[in-house]
Amino acid sequence: MAETTTTAPKSMAVPLAAFAAGGVIALLVGVFGKVHDPTLDGTTSLGFDTVIGMKVVLSTAIGGLAVAQVIGALWLYGKLGIRAPSWLGMAHRFSGTIALLLSVFVGYHCLWALGLESGTLDNGYVVPVRTVVHGVLGCAVVGAIVVKVVAVRSKRAPGWFLPVAGGLLFALLMLVVLTSAGWYVNERGWPTADGAAAPPVASTMPTMAHSL
Repeated sequence: MAETTTTAPKSMAVPLAAFAAGGVIALLVGVFGKVHDPTLDGTTSLGFDTVIGMKVVLSTAIGGLAVAQVIGALWLYGKLGIRAPSWLGMAHRFSGTIALLLSVFVGYHCLWALGLESGTLDNGYVVPVRTVVHGVLGCAVVGAIVVKVVAVRSKRAPGWFLPVAGGLLFALLMLVVLTSAGWYVNERGWPTADGAAAPPVASTMPTMAHSL
């Protein structure tokens, strides 16, 4: 007697729940960024002159890994017309994990050290639109990560859910990188390592949030 195999039925409840959860988490992250008092306590610059310098470097790395993830996914699914090597799947998962960990690390420092600012500050400084957009997109990235993780793990999601979740996360990540690291490097050049000529941390703290 032939064995029959059954597959879990596809359900729209999975993507709907994932997008709802991602939206709520992104909102909560934004609320925390607004009410939290930015501080450098509990942060690290990883040897760069400022926390922002560290964020620029790691954000650039995240952008590169995100591009590699897209290329790897297209290669694995046969969209490049070239047979994927046996090691690509493992490399794809490993680089995706690294990109996720770096994103969480940078996101923590962004929220903790800079917060989410908008409008006019107490000192009369008007927060630039770019800074506001970057902050909102950063919160959206956190929600998109939740959606992507659900898409990868779920066996009941429709076939379109994973590529849509991955595409959404990639687009948001690239926008975050361009509105932060891209802008910074264009305006100020590549961040310097600790020990190079740089203003003291105490003097840069009041204007840190205005840089990214």
